[in-house]
Amino acid sequence: MPIPDFIRDLRAHVGHRELWLSGVSVVVRDADGRLLLTRRVDNGQWAVVSGVLEPGEEPARAALREVAEETAVTAEIIRLTSIDVTPLITYPNGDQTRYLDVCFLARYVDGEPHAADDENSDVAWFAPDELPDDLTDTSRLRISKALDGNPEAWFQR
Repeated sequence: MPIPDFIRDLRAHVGHRELWLSGVSVVVRDADGRLLLTRRVDNGQWAVVSGVLEPGEEPARAALREVAEETAVTAEIIRLTSIDVTPLITYPNGDQTRYLDVCFLARYVDGEPHAADDENSDVAWFAPDELPDDLTDTSRLRISKALDGNPEAWFQR
């Protein structure tokens, strides 16, 4: 799984201790209302597309970059849906991270979805009422907020 160079440099100084990072996630819907999910290699669970912002990168551009890199799909941003803080994550190598996650709802434009990088083993479309049982809790929260038409719910846990 590729670790951005700036994080690799930080880890050289802080070891496995907790890093506070900014990230993006994207709930991608197609014309039929299905949701695009990826099966993550690091935990084997299904999740919405997500990734780390590069230094100076705009969140919406990062979200679309992550969709393209992970799924080979082109999408367009519809709106911001939530800003959350993740629980502490401990990766298999012992690295600890907490993310400020900026989540977007996006519309599928084109592309044949497939696992386009080594971070995911599968990519598939799911109807909102037929989500996989092994969907990450953070993805359930992000999907719920993205599909909720009430703006007050977008920024509450």
